Amino acid sequence: MAKLTNLRKELSKMESLERELHLKQLQINRLLNITQAINNNVSDEGLYDMYNSFLSWEMGIKKMALYIQNDNVWECISYIGIPKKMTEMDISQKLAEYERLKMLEGNETHELIREFDVVIPVLHKEHPIAYTFIGGFEEDEDMYNKVQFITTITNIVAVAIENKRLFKQQIEQERYNREMELAGDMQHLLIPDYLPDNEFYQLDSIYKPHQSVGGDYFDYVEFEDGTLVFCIADIAGKGLAAALLMANFQANFHSILMASTKLETFVRELNTSLFRITKGDKHLTFFIGVYKRDTGKLTYCNAGHNPPVLFSKNKMDTLREGCTILGSFPELPFMDLGEVLITEDTTILSYTDGLTDMQNDAEAYFDEEALLDFVKNKEDLSAKVFNQELMNRIEIFKGRQNYPDDFTVLTCKIFR
Repeated sequence: MAKLTNLRKELSKMESLERELHLKQLQINRLLNITQAINNNVSDEGLYDMYNSFLSWEMGIKKMALYIQNDNVWECISYIGIPKKMTEMDISQKLAEYERLKMLEGNETHELIREFDVVIPVLHKEHPIAYTFIGGFEEDEDMYNKVQFITTITNIVAVAIENKRLFKQQIEQERYNREMELAGDMQHLLIPDYLPDNEFYQLDSIYKPHQSVGGDYFDYVEFEDGTLVFCIADIAGKGLAAALLMANFQANFHSILMASTKLETFVRELNTSLFRITKGDKHLTFFIGVYKRDTGKLTYCNAGHNPPVLFSKNKMDTLREGCTILGSFPELPFMDLGEVLITEDTTILSYTDGLTDMQNDAEAYFDEEALLDFVKNKEDLSAKVFNQELMNRIEIFKGRQNYPDDFTVLTCKIFR
Protein backbone atom coordinates (compact mmCIF):
# COMPACT_ATOMS: atom_id res chain seq x y z
CA MET A 1 0.00 0.00 0.00
CA ALA A 2 2.88 2.35 0.89
CA LYS A 3 4.53 1.59 -2.46
CA LEU A 4 1.32 2.53 -4.28
CA THR A 5 1.10 5.82 -2.36
CA ASN A 6 4.72 6.67 -3.18
CA LEU A 7 4.13 5.82 -6.84
CA ARG A 8 1.15 8.13 -6.97
CA LYS A 9 3.24 10.91 -5.43
CA GLU A 10 5.98 10.37 -7.98
CA LEU A 11 3.44 10.41 -10.83
CA SER A 12 1.90 13.59 -9.45
CA LYS A 13 5.32 15.20 -9.21
CA MET A 14 6.14 14.16 -12.78
CA GLU A 15 2.84 15.54 -14.02
CA SER A 16 3.56 18.80 -12.21
CA LEU A 17 7.03 18.96 -13.72
CA GLU A 18 5.60 18.22 -17.18
CA ARG A 19 3.05 21.02 -16.78
CA GLU A 20 5.77 23.40 -15.61
CA LEU A 21 8.01 22.31 -18.48
CA HIS A 22 5.14 22.77 -20.92
CA LEU A 23 4.47 26.24 -19.52
CA LYS A 24 8.14 27.15 -19.80
CA GLN A 25 8.12 25.92 -23.38
CA LEU A 26 5.09 28.11 -24.13
CA GLN A 27 6.80 31.07 -22.52
CA ILE A 28 9.99 30.51 -24.51
CA ASN A 29 8.01 30.11 -27.72
CA ARG A 30 6.17 33.38 -27.05
CA LEU A 31 9.48 35.05 -26.26
CA LEU A 32 10.81 33.81 -29.61
CA ASN A 33 7.65 35.08 -31.32
CA ILE A 34 8.10 38.53 -29.81
CA THR A 35 11.77 38.55 -30.76
CA GLN A 36 10.86 37.56 -34.33
CA ALA A 37 8.19 40.28 -34.39
CA ILE A 38 10.81 42.85 -33.35
CA ASN A 39 13.13 41.63 -36.13
CA ASN A 40 10.23 41.95 -38.58
CA ASN A 41 9.66 45.56 -37.45
CA VAL A 42 6.15 44.98 -36.14
CA SER A 43 4.42 48.23 -35.12
CA ASP A 44 4.52 49.52 -31.56
CA GLU A 45 0.82 48.66 -31.15
CA GLY A 46 1.50 45.10 -32.33
CA LEU A 47 4.25 44.67 -29.73
CA TYR A 48 2.01 46.06 -27.00
CA ASP A 49 -0.71 43.55 -27.95
CA MET A 50 1.75 40.65 -27.91
CA TYR A 51 3.13 41.77 -24.55
CA ASN A 52 -0.38 42.05 -23.11
CA SER A 53 -1.38 38.62 -24.42
CA PHE A 54 1.84 37.03 -23.14
CA LEU A 55 1.36 38.32 -19.60
CA SER A 56 -2.35 37.54 -19.55
CA TRP A 57 -2.41 34.04 -21.10
CA GLU A 58 1.05 32.49 -20.73
CA MET A 59 1.97 34.11 -17.40
CA GLY A 60 -1.50 34.26 -15.90
CA ILE A 61 -1.05 37.85 -14.74
CA LYS A 62 -4.29 39.37 -13.45
CA LYS A 63 -3.22 43.01 -13.19
CA MET A 64 -0.68 44.94 -15.24
CA ALA A 65 0.05 48.50 -16.38
CA LEU A 66 2.85 49.36 -18.81
CA TYR A 67 4.06 52.97 -18.96
CA ILE A 68 6.08 54.38 -21.86
CA GLN A 69 7.35 57.95 -22.21
CA ASN A 70 6.07 59.86 -25.24
CA ASP A 71 7.23 63.47 -25.76
CA ASN A 72 8.39 63.66 -22.14
CA VAL A 73 4.98 62.49 -20.85
CA TRP A 74 4.49 59.08 -19.23
CA GLU A 75 1.48 57.25 -20.70
CA CYS A 76 -0.10 53.90 -19.83
CA ILE A 77 -0.17 52.19 -23.21
CA SER A 78 -1.18 48.65 -22.13
CA TYR A 79 -3.01 47.33 -19.10
CA ILE A 80 -4.82 44.27 -17.65
CA GLY A 81 -7.43 44.01 -14.95
CA ILE A 82 -7.76 47.66 -13.92
CA PRO A 83 -10.36 50.31 -14.92
CA LYS A 84 -9.39 52.49 -17.91
CA LYS A 85 -9.99 55.65 -15.89
CA MET A 86 -7.20 54.59 -13.53
CA THR A 87 -4.73 54.40 -16.42
CA GLU A 88 -5.42 58.07 -17.16
CA MET A 89 -4.14 59.15 -13.72
CA ASP A 90 -0.88 61.09 -13.76
CA ILE A 91 1.72 59.16 -11.75
CA SER A 92 4.81 60.79 -13.27
CA GLN A 93 6.03 62.07 -9.91
CA LYS A 94 5.73 58.60 -8.36
CA LEU A 95 7.59 56.89 -11.20
CA ALA A 96 10.75 58.86 -10.45
CA GLU A 97 10.91 57.10 -7.06
CA TYR A 98 11.44 53.65 -8.61
CA GLU A 99 15.05 53.20 -9.66
CA ARG A 100 15.07 49.39 -9.42
CA LEU A 101 12.64 46.46 -9.14
CA LYS A 102 10.61 46.92 -5.97
CA MET A 103 7.97 44.99 -4.06
CA LEU A 104 5.08 47.36 -3.34
CA GLU A 105 3.59 47.60 0.11
CA GLY A 106 -0.11 47.86 0.81
CA ASN A 107 0.34 51.30 2.33
CA GLU A 108 1.12 53.06 -0.97
CA THR A 109 -0.49 56.51 -1.03
CA HIS A 110 -1.47 56.49 -4.70
CA GLU A 111 -4.76 54.78 -5.55
CA LEU A 112 -3.45 53.21 -8.75
CA ILE A 113 -0.23 51.86 -7.28
CA ARG A 114 -2.12 50.15 -4.43
CA GLU A 115 -3.55 47.80 -7.08
CA PHE A 116 -0.14 46.21 -7.71
CA ASP A 117 2.44 44.00 -5.97
CA VAL A 118 5.64 44.88 -7.83
CA VAL A 119 7.04 47.60 -10.12
CA ILE A 120 9.67 46.82 -12.78
CA PRO A 121 11.57 49.84 -14.13
CA VAL A 122 13.41 49.46 -17.45
CA LEU A 123 16.56 51.55 -17.79
CA HIS A 124 18.45 52.32 -20.99
CA LYS A 125 21.87 53.87 -20.33
CA GLU A 126 20.70 54.65 -16.78
CA HIS A 127 17.70 56.52 -18.14
CA PRO A 128 14.18 55.13 -17.47
CA ILE A 129 12.32 54.21 -20.65
CA ALA A 130 9.48 52.10 -19.24
CA TYR A 131 7.77 50.97 -16.06
CA THR A 132 5.61 47.86 -15.63
CA PHE A 133 3.36 47.36 -12.61
CA ILE A 134 2.30 43.74 -11.88
CA GLY A 135 -0.33 42.59 -9.39
CA GLY A 136 -2.96 40.04 -8.48
CA PHE A 137 -0.60 37.23 -7.42
CA GLU A 138 -2.00 34.29 -5.42
CA GLU A 139 -0.25 33.17 -2.23
CA ASP A 140 0.84 29.81 -3.70
CA GLU A 141 2.20 31.27 -6.96
CA ASP A 142 5.88 31.12 -7.86
CA MET A 143 6.07 34.90 -7.83
CA TYR A 144 9.86 35.09 -7.98
CA ASN A 145 10.24 33.12 -11.22
CA LYS A 146 7.29 34.90 -12.82
CA VAL A 147 8.69 38.32 -12.00
CA GLN A 148 12.12 37.33 -13.32
CA PHE A 149 10.64 36.19 -16.64
CA ILE A 150 8.36 39.24 -16.90
CA THR A 151 11.37 41.47 -16.24
CA THR A 152 13.20 39.83 -19.15
CA ILE A 153 10.33 40.17 -21.59
CA THR A 154 9.58 43.74 -20.45
CA ASN A 155 13.18 44.75 -21.05
CA ILE A 156 13.14 43.22 -24.52
CA VAL A 157 9.91 44.97 -25.53
CA ALA A 158 10.76 48.33 -23.94
CA VAL A 159 14.27 48.45 -25.43
CA ALA A 160 12.85 47.50 -28.84
CA ILE A 161 10.33 50.35 -28.61
CA GLU A 162 13.08 52.76 -27.51
CA ASN A 163 15.35 51.68 -30.37
CA LYS A 164 12.51 52.18 -32.84
CA ARG A 165 11.90 55.63 -31.38
CA LEU A 166 15.59 56.54 -31.63
CA PHE A 167 15.77 55.18 -35.19
CA LYS A 168 12.70 57.20 -36.17
CA GLN A 169 14.24 60.24 -34.51
CA GLN A 170 17.44 59.68 -36.47
CA ILE A 171 15.52 59.38 -39.75
CA GLU A 172 13.60 62.58 -38.95
CA GLN A 173 16.84 64.36 -38.07
CA GLU A 174 18.45 63.23 -41.32
CA ARG A 175 15.38 64.38 -43.25
CA TYR A 176 15.46 67.71 -41.42
CA ASN A 177 19.19 68.10 -42.13
CA ARG A 178 18.56 67.40 -45.81
CA GLU A 179 15.72 69.92 -45.90
CA MET A 180 17.94 72.48 -44.22
CA GLU A 181 20.71 71.74 -46.70
CA LEU A 182 18.31 72.27 -49.61
CA ALA A 183 16.97 75.44 -47.99
CA GLY A 184 20.54 76.66 -47.53
CA ASP A 185 21.28 75.97 -51.20
CA MET A 186 18.11 77.81 -52.20
CA GLN A 187 18.98 80.72 -49.93
CA HIS A 188 22.44 81.07 -51.39
CA LEU A 189 20.87 81.29 -54.84
CA LEU A 190 18.97 84.37 -53.63
CA ILE A 191 22.15 86.10 -52.52
CA PRO A 192 24.03 87.88 -55.35
CA ASP A 193 27.16 86.01 -56.40
CA TYR A 194 28.40 89.13 -58.23
CA LEU A 195 28.61 92.69 -56.93
CA PRO A 196 29.35 95.70 -59.16
CA ASP A 197 32.82 97.23 -59.21
CA ASN A 198 33.26 100.14 -61.62
CA GLU A 199 34.44 103.74 -61.80
CA PHE A 200 31.23 105.02 -60.16
CA TYR A 201 30.70 102.66 -57.21
CA GLN A 202 31.89 99.43 -55.68
CA LEU A 203 29.98 96.90 -53.54
CA ASP A 204 31.41 94.15 -51.37
CA SER A 205 29.80 91.81 -48.83
CA ILE A 206 30.42 89.57 -45.84
CA TYR A 207 27.78 86.84 -45.47
CA LYS A 208 28.00 84.36 -42.61
CA PRO A 209 24.79 82.51 -41.69
CA HIS A 210 24.90 81.24 -38.10
CA GLN A 211 23.38 77.93 -39.28
CA SER A 212 23.03 76.45 -42.74
CA VAL A 213 19.94 78.62 -43.17
CA GLY A 214 19.89 82.16 -41.82
CA GLY A 215 17.60 85.16 -41.86
CA ASP A 216 19.89 87.77 -43.43
CA TYR A 217 19.44 89.09 -46.95
CA PHE A 218 21.08 91.68 -49.19
CA ASP A 219 20.63 92.65 -52.81
CA TYR A 220 21.14 95.36 -55.41
CA VAL A 221 19.73 96.55 -58.75
CA GLU A 222 21.44 98.71 -61.39
CA PHE A 223 19.33 100.79 -63.79
CA GLU A 224 20.34 102.05 -67.22
CA ASP A 225 20.08 105.70 -66.13
CA GLY A 226 22.93 105.17 -63.64
CA THR A 227 20.75 104.62 -60.58
CA LEU A 228 21.99 102.09 -58.03
CA VAL A 229 19.59 100.51 -55.53
CA PHE A 230 21.04 98.43 -52.70
CA CYS A 231 19.41 96.89 -49.64
CA ILE A 232 19.98 94.72 -46.59
CA ALA A 233 17.38 92.92 -44.44
CA ASP A 234 17.17 90.78 -41.32
CA ILE A 235 14.23 88.37 -41.38
CA ALA A 236 12.81 87.28 -38.03
CA GLY A 237 13.35 83.58 -37.33
CA LYS A 238 15.61 80.92 -38.76
CA GLY A 239 15.36 77.72 -40.75
CA LEU A 240 12.91 76.85 -43.50
CA ALA A 241 10.40 79.53 -42.51
CA ALA A 242 13.04 82.25 -42.86
CA ALA A 243 14.27 80.78 -46.16
CA LEU A 244 10.77 80.69 -47.66
CA LEU A 245 10.03 84.22 -46.47
CA MET A 246 13.33 85.37 -47.93
CA ALA A 247 12.48 83.81 -51.31
CA ASN A 248 9.12 85.56 -51.32
CA PHE A 249 10.65 88.85 -50.19
CA GLN A 250 13.29 88.70 -52.91
CA ALA A 251 10.65 88.11 -55.59
CA ASN A 252 8.57 91.02 -54.30
CA PHE A 253 11.63 93.24 -54.01
CA HIS A 254 12.42 92.88 -57.70
CA SER A 255 8.87 92.89 -59.08
CA ILE A 256 7.69 95.91 -57.06
CA LEU A 257 10.92 97.82 -57.62
CA MET A 258 10.57 97.50 -61.38
CA ALA A 259 7.01 98.77 -61.30
CA SER A 260 7.55 101.69 -58.92
CA THR A 261 9.50 104.88 -59.34
CA LYS A 262 9.06 106.47 -55.89
CA LEU A 263 10.93 105.01 -52.92
CA GLU A 264 8.09 105.67 -50.46
CA THR A 265 5.57 103.90 -52.70
CA PHE A 266 7.96 100.97 -53.12
CA VAL A 267 8.50 100.48 -49.37
CA ARG A 268 4.78 100.75 -48.60
CA GLU A 269 3.89 98.18 -51.27
CA LEU A 270 6.66 95.89 -50.03
CA ASN A 271 5.22 96.06 -46.50
CA THR A 272 1.69 95.36 -47.77
CA SER A 273 2.77 92.28 -49.74
CA LEU A 274 4.72 90.98 -46.75
CA PHE A 275 1.81 91.49 -44.34
CA ARG A 276 -0.57 89.76 -46.77
CA ILE A 277 1.57 86.61 -46.56
CA THR A 278 2.54 86.58 -42.87
CA LYS A 279 -0.63 88.15 -41.37
CA GLY A 280 1.65 90.05 -39.02
CA ASP A 281 3.19 86.91 -37.48
CA LYS A 282 6.58 87.51 -39.11
CA HIS A 283 8.48 90.70 -39.77
CA LEU A 284 11.82 91.97 -40.95
CA THR A 285 14.07 94.97 -40.56
CA PHE A 286 15.15 96.56 -43.82
CA PHE A 287 17.38 99.27 -45.21
CA ILE A 288 17.30 100.45 -48.80
CA GLY A 289 19.42 103.11 -50.46
CA VAL A 290 18.83 104.68 -53.89
CA TYR A 291 21.86 106.48 -55.34
CA LYS A 292 21.43 108.77 -58.36
CA ARG A 293 24.76 108.97 -60.15
CA ASP A 294 23.93 112.13 -62.11
CA THR A 295 22.96 114.21 -59.07
CA GLY A 296 25.02 112.52 -56.37
CA LYS A 297 21.91 112.25 -54.20
CA LEU A 298 21.37 109.24 -51.92
CA THR A 299 17.77 108.69 -50.85
CA TYR A 300 17.19 106.01 -48.25
CA CYS A 301 14.66 104.37 -45.96
CA ASN A 302 15.55 102.61 -42.73
CA ALA A 303 12.71 100.26 -41.68
CA GLY A 304 13.72 99.47 -38.10
CA HIS A 305 17.16 98.26 -39.17
CA ASN A 306 20.54 98.88 -37.57
CA PRO A 307 21.51 102.33 -38.90
CA PRO A 308 24.19 102.07 -41.61
CA VAL A 309 27.28 104.21 -41.19
CA LEU A 310 28.07 106.76 -43.92
CA PHE A 311 31.57 108.20 -43.79
CA SER A 312 33.97 110.16 -45.98
CA LYS A 313 36.99 112.40 -45.47
CA ASN A 314 34.89 115.24 -44.08
CA LYS A 315 31.75 113.52 -42.82
CA MET A 316 30.46 110.70 -40.64
CA ASP A 317 26.77 109.98 -40.09
CA THR A 318 24.34 107.20 -39.29
CA LEU A 319 21.33 106.65 -41.58
CA ARG A 320 18.28 106.40 -39.30
CA GLU A 321 15.40 108.04 -41.18
CA GLY A 322 12.59 105.83 -42.46
CA CYS A 323 9.74 103.85 -40.93
CA THR A 324 8.94 100.97 -38.61
CA ILE A 325 9.73 97.29 -39.32
CA LEU A 326 8.03 95.67 -42.31
CA GLY A 327 5.31 93.03 -42.06
CA SER A 328 3.82 93.88 -38.67
CA PHE A 329 1.14 96.30 -39.87
CA PRO A 330 -1.16 96.23 -42.91
CA GLU A 331 -0.16 99.85 -43.55
CA LEU A 332 2.95 101.66 -42.35
CA PRO A 333 1.95 104.32 -39.80
CA PHE A 334 4.64 106.82 -40.85
CA MET A 335 7.40 107.36 -43.41
CA ASP A 336 10.31 109.83 -43.21
CA LEU A 337 12.78 109.26 -46.01
CA GLY A 338 16.38 110.41 -45.58
CA GLU A 339 18.50 112.25 -48.14
CA VAL A 340 22.25 112.79 -48.35
CA LEU A 341 24.12 114.73 -51.04
CA ILE A 342 27.38 112.95 -51.83
CA THR A 343 30.09 115.32 -53.02
CA GLU A 344 33.24 113.29 -52.31
CA ASP A 345 34.29 109.64 -52.17
CA THR A 346 31.97 108.10 -49.58
CA THR A 347 31.55 104.68 -48.00
CA ILE A 348 28.24 103.31 -46.67
CA LEU A 349 28.54 100.40 -44.25
CA SER A 350 25.25 98.51 -43.76
CA TYR A 351 25.04 95.43 -41.53
CA THR A 352 22.73 93.13 -39.56
CA ASP A 353 22.59 92.93 -35.77
CA GLY A 354 24.76 89.81 -35.72
CA LEU A 355 27.69 92.24 -35.97
CA THR A 356 26.82 94.42 -32.98
CA ASP A 357 25.61 91.41 -30.92
CA MET A 358 29.09 89.97 -31.06
CA GLN A 359 30.88 89.62 -27.71
CA ASN A 360 34.48 89.12 -26.69
CA ASP A 361 35.91 87.02 -23.86
CA ALA A 362 35.23 89.86 -21.42
CA GLU A 363 31.53 89.87 -22.51
CA ALA A 364 31.84 93.34 -24.06
CA TYR A 365 29.86 93.97 -27.27
CA PHE A 366 31.12 95.11 -30.63
CA ASP A 367 28.45 97.79 -30.47
CA GLU A 368 27.69 100.86 -32.59
CA GLU A 369 30.25 102.94 -30.71
CA ALA A 370 32.97 100.38 -31.44
CA LEU A 371 31.89 100.31 -35.09
CA LEU A 372 32.02 104.10 -35.41
CA ASP A 373 35.46 104.04 -33.86
CA PHE A 374 36.61 101.39 -36.33
CA VAL A 375 35.59 103.31 -39.49
CA LYS A 376 37.70 106.35 -38.58
CA ASN A 377 40.45 106.96 -41.12
CA LYS A 378 39.13 104.18 -43.37
CA GLU A 379 37.63 106.49 -46.02
CA ASP A 380 40.40 105.80 -48.55
CA LEU A 381 39.92 102.03 -48.54
CA SER A 382 38.06 100.21 -51.28
CA ALA A 383 34.92 98.30 -50.24
CA LYS A 384 36.75 94.99 -50.52
CA VAL A 385 39.78 96.03 -48.46
CA PHE A 386 37.53 97.71 -45.90
CA ASN A 387 35.60 94.45 -45.39
CA GLN A 388 38.83 92.50 -45.09
CA GLU A 389 40.06 94.83 -42.35
CA LEU A 390 36.66 94.66 -40.65
CA MET A 391 36.83 90.86 -40.58
CA ASN A 392 40.36 91.00 -39.16
CA ARG A 393 39.16 93.39 -36.45
CA ILE A 394 36.20 91.13 -35.63
CA GLU A 395 38.37 88.02 -35.33
CA ILE A 396 40.71 89.82 -32.94
CA PHE A 397 37.80 91.26 -30.95
CA LYS A 398 35.77 88.08 -30.43
CA GLY A 399 38.74 85.95 -29.46
CA ARG A 400 37.50 82.45 -28.62
CA GLN A 401 33.81 83.38 -28.84
CA ASN A 402 31.57 82.08 -31.60
CA TYR A 403 29.30 84.15 -33.82
CA PRO A 404 26.05 84.50 -31.83
CA ASP A 405 23.79 85.01 -34.85
CA ASP A 406 23.70 85.51 -38.60
CA PHE A 407 26.26 88.09 -39.57
CA THR A 408 26.04 90.10 -42.80
CA VAL A 409 27.76 93.25 -44.05
CA LEU A 410 27.13 95.13 -47.31
CA THR A 411 29.65 97.88 -47.97
CA CYS A 412 29.03 100.39 -50.76
CA LYS A 413 31.87 102.70 -51.89
CA ILE A 414 30.75 105.64 -54.02
CA PHE A 415 33.31 107.54 -56.09
CA ARG A 416 32.81 111.27 -56.83
